[in-house]
Amino acid sequence: MSQRFRATFHDGAFVPIQPCDLPEGAEVELVVVGPSLTPPESKDPDERARILAEVVENIRRNPFPPDSPRFTRDEMHERR
Repeated sequence: MSQRFRATFHDGAFVPIQPCDLPEGAEVELVVVGPSLTPPESKDPDERARILAEVVENIRRNPFPPDSPRFTRDEMHERR
């Protein structure tokens, strides 16, 4: 059974915004979608640009090998 609910995080618990018909104590799996859970450490635009340039350069220096496996969308977004 699959249902979608919106919730807010309040006092250490996820609280549904609208009523839901789950039985008390039901175990659910949450997928968090929304704002980043860790804010950036630096708010300085120049520092953030420098960090981004460094990340891009690291990606360019370490590309995936041409014979590396190619994953399907479903494999990359597999949920357990």
